Amino acid sequence: MSGTLVLLRHGQSVWNLQNLFTGWTDVDLTEQGEAEAISAGALLTAEHIVPDEVFTSVLTRATRTANLALDEMGMTWLPVARSWRLNERHYGALQGLNKKETADEYGEEQVLIWRRSYDVRPPALQREDERHPRHDARYASLAPDVLPASECLADVVERMLPYWHDAIVPVLADGKIPMVVAHGNSLRALVKHLDGISEGEIVGLNIPTGIPLVYELDSAFQPIASRYLGDQEAAEAAAEAVANQARG
Repeated sequence: MSGTLVLLRHGQSVWNLQNLFTGWTDVDLTEQGEAEAISAGALLTAEHIVPDEVFTSVLTRATRTANLALDEMGMTWLPVARSWRLNERHYGALQGLNKKETADEYGEEQVLIWRRSYDVRPPALQREDERHPRHDARYASLAPDVLPASECLADVVERMLPYWHDAIVPVLADGKIPMVVAHGNSLRALVKHLDGISEGEIVGLNIPTGIPLVYELDSAFQPIASRYLGDQEAAEAAAEAVANQARG
């Protein structure tokens, strides 16, 4: 028995366009981001890949991407589960800062460590800072000790994997196709787990916005193959653009 898994990073957001650290800040899609989400639905339709259930974060850019893709597929009726465990990595006090300007101030090497290292957290938010998730109603039911003031990728892996095993794997075990619409780092965390990428190598992995990444999995939910849908060169170029954000 094998299964199919669809991963989709949300379309370009307003802060992606402005080259700002976003994290848990709730920003919307740009017009290009909306077009990317619609294109993702069209690519899935063209490949006859039909998801059975959808999983998103609780952030607008992911939920709207899922809605637009499903609308394009004529499948807005599909069940959608939302969880904070699929949220983007929390960038702490970097949230809202321009990546290029931050690199100019602290150096590209330091910003690369903050953006992509596995176990180094950016500077943390103070609890009184209005950007701290304890001030956001969507997290009011969560225990205070699970709300991050800053995260490294290892933290995202730790909070994401229980949701993968408890919510998404059972869908695969039922022979259904789950589609996970999330963020650059929550998807990097999942890809690290699926592909067995080392802590050192994960620094070089970048996921483009709005292009479905499809995995074929074996009966143990291990990857047999994976590919981006559509133009492969365009996907590679988009991933390279993500890597170069700190250079402006």
